[in-house]
Amino acid sequence: MEKAMESEKKEYFRAVLQDEMRTLLEEAGKTVSEMTADNTNFPDPNDRATQESDRSFELRIRDRERKLINKIREALERIDEGTFGTCELCGEQIGEARLKARPVTTLCIDCKIEQEKKEKLQ
Repeated sequence: MEKAMESEKKEYFRAVLQDEMRTLLEEAGKTVSEMTADNTNFPDPNDRATQESDRSFELRIRDRERKLINKIREALERIDEGTFGTCELCGEQIGEARLKARPVTTLCIDCKIEQEKKEKLQ
């Protein structure tokens, strides 16, 4: 019975991750089509600067989303390999609440807190 529940949880997280990736890919497609369709030429330098700033901001968001898509792919691979939900530092199980909040995580909360403390000291 324990295995069936574990399998159910994995399939739940697989569905959550796949849904998130589908949403991100749709947004990326919209951005590309909007940017290629919007070839408005603003004669006013301030309007051009605003447009460039908006595009730059949009591209930064898409870059962050691209990185998240890679993390989602890695999480899906961990589900396939059977290592999903296991902390890569200490080997303990990552809490289900943490996985629900951030399904791409690879660290349990204790290891993540320790990592952040070390980063602050550097």
